[in-house]
Amino acid sequence: MKELSKKDLLLVSLMLFSLFFGAGNLIFPPFLGQTAGTATWVAMAGFFITAVGFPVLGVIVVAKSRGLNLLADRVNPVFSAVFTVLIYLSIGPCLGIPRAGSLPFEMAVAPYLPEGVSLTFAMFLFTLVFFTVAYWLSLSPTKLVDRMGKVLTPTLLTLIAVIFISALVKPLGAYGEPTGAYVNSAFVTGFLEGYLTMDTIAALNFGIVIAMAIRTKGVEEEKAVVSTSIKAGMIAGGLLIAIYSILGHLGATSGGRFGATENGAQTLTHVVTYIFGKPGAVLLAVVFTLACLTTCVGLITSCSQYFATLTKKVTYKSWVAILALFSMTVANLGLTKILSISVPVLNAIYPIAIMLIVLGCLDKFFKGNSAVYSLTILFTGVVSIVDALGQAGINLGSVVKLFEKLPLYADGLGWIVPALSGMAVGVVVMLVKEKSGSEQSVNGKEVMD
Repeated sequence: MKELSKKDLLLVSLMLFSLFFGAGNLIFPPFLGQTAGTATWVAMAGFFITAVGFPVLGVIVVAKSRGLNLLADRVNPVFSAVFTVLIYLSIGPCLGIPRAGSLPFEMAVAPYLPEGVSLTFAMFLFTLVFFTVAYWLSLSPTKLVDRMGKVLTPTLLTLIAVIFISALVKPLGAYGEPTGAYVNSAFVTGFLEGYLTMDTIAALNFGIVIAMAIRTKGVEEEKAVVSTSIKAGMIAGGLLIAIYSILGHLGATSGGRFGATENGAQTLTHVVTYIFGKPGAVLLAVVFTLACLTTCVGLITSCSQYFATLTKKVTYKSWVAILALFSMTVANLGLTKILSISVPVLNAIYPIAIMLIVLGCLDKFFKGNSAVYSLTILFTGVVSIVDALGQAGINLGSVVKLFEKLPLYADGLGWIVPALSGMAVGVVVMLVKEKSGSEQSVNGKEVMD
């Protein structure tokens, strides 16, 4: 059984890290640290679960299942079709890719443009160049490992390391005090903040990209592909935890020195300006752009590969062009509008994605049993969708009042108990059917005897 060399395994791992690590991943941990203050590490523990643990498991489960659609088929073919398309649209051209294109401009370029410059025109030029580069990189998915693993990701990690080491040499000070929800619910709040990275649902896309990258290195046997995906996921997960810890620490010390900010980009701006002065703005702009570009390329690649399987009339390269152009158009609507849509959508999808990954991890016990999968996802989805509709301003009246009685509902985790209940009911149904089937086979044998 052929396996990757240590060098190739490291390159694939760096590629996976770069696929996950976009600008959202860059701004949420420092903002968490700045807001959580002395409760930062309790909050980070919750953040690690949804921003690292489930994404890594997602990559592994999708690799084992040979694709998101085959994993979702265990629930129901109709669910598989709808959910898979919804995942690819939300993480791709409708939310994820445009966010990756607009965020570096609005957070690291726009604040430093001279007065009188048209922001609309400047953003158009920035996104035009950004998505042109993303389009070019996405045209050759087989070269992604070398381009991202050897060049883009090491550059990004080096820049972050420079910021961190400089902060050790010129420390900002002590951690600030916890504010907001972090005062009483640091762990749960950190857990929910992990949703915003979008990495768990992104993992359902990236699993197939990583499997393909491994195969391009000559590893063909399915067992070897899965085991290599697990190793790459663990290495990428370790890197994510290290970088998130660095960013959380920087945010916490920034809060102690500068106080509250509106978002993580402002927090990082305070940090780099304090350490490097005005040149820090250039450094931050490069870091933001590289982080967004690597994620954007991964999303365009995975979405184009999926949509190319739906119709033979539109090729992979044509989908790359379509998604790049569409995403550039949406990106020019502005980050604020994109983010206002993303929160309720993520709250609806994320719990379903989490439970699908959990079921995939435990599949050796369920063996793809449709009752277990369908009931778990049904119970989870009803609660998460109702909660998301409420957050979007849609009043469901008595339904919401009923769901508010669920444990942890006020904390945004009301779906957990229904999800586990659905799984338990599904297991009972599975066992009853198995027992009934075994009894029928025994009776049939007795009749024949």
